Amino acid sequence: MNTWKEQMEAGEVLLKTENLSRSFSTGGTMQHVLKNIDLKLYRGEFTVIMGASGAGKSTLLYALSGMDTPTLGTITFAGETISGLRPDRLAVFRRRHCGFVFQQIYLLDEMSVMDNVLVAGLLVNQDRKALIRRAEELFEAVDIPEETRRKFPAQISGGEAQRVGIVRALINSPEILFADEPTGALNSKTGLDVLDTLTAFHRQGQSVVMVTHDMRSARRADRILYLKDGTVTGECILGRYVHGDQERHEKLSAFLREMGW
Repeated sequence: MNTWKEQMEAGEVLLKTENLSRSFSTGGTMQHVLKNIDLKLYRGEFTVIMGASGAGKSTLLYALSGMDTPTLGTITFAGETISGLRPDRLAVFRRRHCGFVFQQIYLLDEMSVMDNVLVAGLLVNQDRKALIRRAEELFEAVDIPEETRRKFPAQISGGEAQRVGIVRALINSPEILFADEPTGALNSKTGLDVLDTLTAFHRQGQSVVMVTHDMRSARRADRILYLKDGTVTGECILGRYVHGDQERHEKLSAFLREMGW
């Protein structure tokens, strides 16, 4: 039987970088945040990016998703080079192909939960009835009842808000879902609910790339990439998540110790 890595590498490369670099000028000094990163992300994979604070995790996530432009190198998505696209073309790319879940959820206070989701969908699909059906299916999947969908963001809990954020991220059926510390502002119980939600969608085939500093969150990944000083210095293959897998926990712990985490 093939290993998990062999199975993934036999599949489709969804996202690829070559010599990806990102630098910023701060106070007249050039800061090299990402340095010549080569990586491949596969369709249907749950990838987690870890590393110490300042390692470049979020910068890498934003570059991969087209939210930021690399200084050097190329990013290819499903065979199309996106790193050289104009800002307006990148915006279209993000709306059609990417979903985003952030630590801060950024729901619009003046809109209901349902309208927060629909306004994101209408940027791509003008068929409101179809969008409502899609939203209702997603709300059912994340256990947000109908009465909650009519509420405003200030009237719901943090865990509910993050699950609404996931629905909003998935409303346009993105090929890849990017998550930046999605449980960082949540307590243990609600954070676990969000992780269960992401895991459930991944099991249905959703590709996920998540930045986290939380080991509990990292255990959900198929693969861990460890970033240090702007470079990928290690990779840990975990394979598909199984609840209560102690061997998985020990493997990840040993890897992170080796990385100096």
